[in-house]
Parts: sequence; structure tokens; C-alpha cells
Amino acid sequence: MHIASESFDHGQPIPAAFAFGTPEGFGGNRNPQLSWGGAPAGTRAFALLCIDADAPTDPALVANDRVDIPVEHPRGDFMHWAMVDIPPQVTSIEAGSCSDGVTKGGKRTPPGPSGTRQGLNDYTGWFAGDPEMGGDWSGYDGPYPPAHDLRLHRYFFRVFALDVEHLELPERFTAGDVLRAMQGHVLAEAATWGSYGLHTSHAA
Repeated sequence: MHIASESFDHGQPIPAAFAFGTPEGFGGNRNPQLSWGGAPAGTRAFALLCIDADAPTDPALVANDRVDIPVEHPRGDFMHWAMVDIPPQVTSIEAGSCSDGVTKGGKRTPPGPSGTRQGLNDYTGWFAGDPEMGGDWSGYDGPYPPAHDLRLHRYFFRVFALDVEHLELPERFTAGDVLRAMQGHVLAEAATWGSYGLHTSHAA
């Protein structure tokens, strides 16, 4: 099974058009184009996740923009997208078809292929309590790593071929819920990734 994007090359920088944040403020926040194939026989649906594998784990360090976050600082996952129940005949998503621009407080009903469901991304927790930005952030919202983080972040787009049409999930679900619900149902998976960073050392 394989997945690729016309919006960025595998392992290469993701353009600001597909990012939540840029050095100047909000980015285009468009979802990148993705296409996949080679799913095994018996595939009844796909699930798609986007995960930043290099998110800092200390919120206090993230909040203190006077000190650079070291490359060796412990990292965790930050979930940017969770879409499930993608019909087996759908093998591509066009750029900007699921997200185009920043919606403060999060998208209420993010667009996507017919029949799909999209979960909460981790901006929901990050902006909790913020009077302007707080809310349920659903669907795709792109990269916005701390500008004082020395590590270049990697964003993994992972597609899973499943042996069930629908995953058993609550109405309000997260990527973590998806990972748990998929256990025992994954026939194959594929991933591609791109990088993004806002520190001045990451400038091309």
C-alpha cells in the first residue's frame, strides 16, 4: 500500500499554504492533496490521520518564547487530523477540499468525502479557555510549531485500510479514539511525511 501528495514531496518541507501558522501570522491552512492505492482485497473503508511527531511535551517551555526549545527536548504526538469511514472507492483527496483557511474556534462541520466522519484535533485542548480561539477544532488544521523550537517538526499522513465500513466511535471523538477502535481491523497502512518549522534557523 502507498500514499503520496502532490502538495509536498516525501520528507520535504510543507508549503505555508497548508500550515495553520507562518512567521507573519495565520497560514492558508488548506489540507494537502493526498492519494493512495494498493489496498488489499477485503478493504471496506479507510481511515486517515495527520500527526506531528515532534511536539514539545512541556507547556511551560512552549509558553516561554524568550528561550529556544532544545532539539533534544522530549517530544510527543500532536494530532492534526482524524478522518474515518472513508469509502473504499475514495483513494484521493484534493488540496483545500477539507480545509481552506483558519476558522477561529474550529470548524463545526468540516467538509470531506461523502459518508466520512472527522474527529477533534489537538488544537481543541491547546486553545481551551482562550476566549477568541477556544472551541471544538474538528477536521484538518495544519502545522503551527512554536517559533522558538529548534527542532524541525515532521508531519506524518497515515492511511489505514480497514476490514470494517464503520468504526465504533463516540460522536465526539479524537485520533486516540480512532487508534483504539482500529485495533484488530487494520489490513494495511501507508505513510508519507513532510517537515515544517518556524524558527529562523529553519528558513530556506
